[in-house]
Amino acid sequence: MQDFIQISKINDFIFCPFSIYLHGIYENFSEKTYHSSYQTRGKIKHESVDTSKYSTSKDILQGTEIYSEKYRLTGKIDTFDAEKGRLVERKNKIAMIYDGYRYQLWAQYFCLTEMGYDVREIALYSISDNKSYPLPVPDKAAREEFEAVLARIRDFDPRMPASKNPQKCEKCIYNNLCN
Repeated sequence: MQDFIQISKINDFIFCPFSIYLHGIYENFSEKTYHSSYQTRGKIKHESVDTSKYSTSKDILQGTEIYSEKYRLTGKIDTFDAEKGRLVERKNKIAMIYDGYRYQLWAQYFCLTEMGYDVREIALYSISDNKSYPLPVPDKAAREEFEAVLARIRDFDPRMPASKNPQKCEKCIYNNLCN
């Protein structure tokens, strides 16, 4: 069995490891069943990238599928400007740069570089307020941190008691299933 991790699940895991398990249960249902209004708005704002209508430039890859054999990752990028070597992960509204955002962007970086692309810059972009947040490309310490996160994801056992964070749980779409 392949144990590839979906890049989009990395941020979810950092938010709450148990949400990955619950997401797996719901993923065959209509998103209307479990998505919050915040998620629906974000998906609508993200649609131009998902349908490759963000840019007409041939230098801009958008919504492109990527993978890493080394890290056993798969997913999609938002945008990559091949001429500038700039990878951008778009979020509806960035109020704070969370670890999960960084890990998701690093995963995309590692996939693209393994696939032979020259990624020189990485950034998060907040759609709602048109702000860009450049981040340093991962160095050796960041790579080790990232590898430790992937190990935690692969070792996660949903049968073990989950630690709860009331602030996160309040915003979780699966909150009613955890009580």
